[in-house]
Amino acid sequence: MSNIDKHNFTKKTLDFLKVNDFTELTLIQDAVVDKMIAGKDIIAVADTGTGKTHAFLIPLMEKIDTSDNRTQAIITAPTRELAYQIFEFAKVMSEVDETMTIELVTGGMDRNRMVEKLSNNPHIVIGTPGRIKDMFVDQAVLRADLADYIIVDEADMTFEFGFLEDIDQIVSRMRDDIQITVFSATILKEMNYFLDKYLSNPETIRINRSEDFSPNIDHLLIATKHLSYEETLLQLLGTINPYVCVIFCKTREEVENTTNFLRSNNLKTLMISGGLSSRERIRSLKDLRSQEFTYIVATDIAARGLDIAGITHVISLGLPSDLNFYTHRAGRTGRSQRHGTSYVIYNKSDVPSIFTLKNRGVKFQFKQVRNNELVDAKSLFSKKKDNYSEDKEIAKVLFRKNTKVKPGYKKKRQQEIDKIKQKRRRQMIKDDIKSQQKERHKNRQLAKRK
Repeated sequence: MSNIDKHNFTKKTLDFLKVNDFTELTLIQDAVVDKMIAGKDIIAVADTGTGKTHAFLIPLMEKIDTSDNRTQAIITAPTRELAYQIFEFAKVMSEVDETMTIELVTGGMDRNRMVEKLSNNPHIVIGTPGRIKDMFVDQAVLRADLADYIIVDEADMTFEFGFLEDIDQIVSRMRDDIQITVFSATILKEMNYFLDKYLSNPETIRINRSEDFSPNIDHLLIATKHLSYEETLLQLLGTINPYVCVIFCKTREEVENTTNFLRSNNLKTLMISGGLSSRERIRSLKDLRSQEFTYIVATDIAARGLDIAGITHVISLGLPSDLNFYTHRAGRTGRSQRHGTSYVIYNKSDVPSIFTLKNRGVKFQFKQVRNNELVDAKSLFSKKKDNYSEDKEIAKVLFRKNTKVKPGYKKKRQQEIDKIKQKRRRQMIKDDIKSQQKERHKNRQLAKRK
């Protein structure tokens, strides 16, 4: 028996599930739908790809009263790409019930046309926090104050981008009994103020822990040696046959360069980057849904939260400064009990991050491309002397020449090594904090331009 049968859905909701070819609800959907239909505030924690979007669309399909001509639900997403993706999923609701109206509100859209659409009070409004605040708080066109529901999707990303203040201004002007549902990959401590302020006796639902590495994923390391990331990538692509391969870069510039490099080598490649114009971003998302591209090049920020079907291979050109993003990258493949492969093309600057990930439990295999085949390579981890041979500073302490051995020398040597490691950890943390601050500043500047 399908778990759909245990939920007392109306006919139009069952039709919505049928049109979407749902024969079974995912774990997050099964856990959320009845509670949301019952009117509870919910904090739902689950990874991308677990069916979060339909976990709130199904209850809205059940609860929206199309005979009531007012905006009843607001759905926010931190990026235009995510908002557009939700909108594409939601449009199926109006195919099932032609009287249901749904509108998208994001930056880059024609303002006059947006105002015209919102003046008709669509039942569901989906958009980015900044644009919804603009239309509701600043322009007083969107009547979000009459809505019954607000869904904050990708809440951790919303906070990281500095948009939680916009959400605060939106929710503070809505009804006191507004039902709030928050979906997030993680719940950051800094988000608790908002959650405590607005949610009433929320129920927290957790499905899967993003920091767990799936046993279905192979993690392969490939050294660039004397080549660039792109040249090593091209060699690697000659050895694999992916259905969909996502290639992650650290910056927009690297995404553009890598995309142009692959296209110049006659590989049909789709680029997903926050640096694209609004028209280009919408076009990229339509191309993404068409599933015509085998190779997709993206930044972590642009790709996070996007539902990209059929990913069999993930390739990282270097490792991100925030290593939590590697979890998100690798987790794009190996889903639904399928096997997946995550490749990391690395150079010397990535070695400290590799050891950090190893200590977090990632089981890496070392490979190299030889004669158009992927074969075993020498491991960084197999070296003697506690893996310190890659570290000249520590090696000097371990292998000093012409020094007399004194009592307690091992203890003193270890203390010196611990000081070096502690100093390095502190510097890595400082560098990571600086990198995150720069990224947040850049995102705030981008948000101001929207």
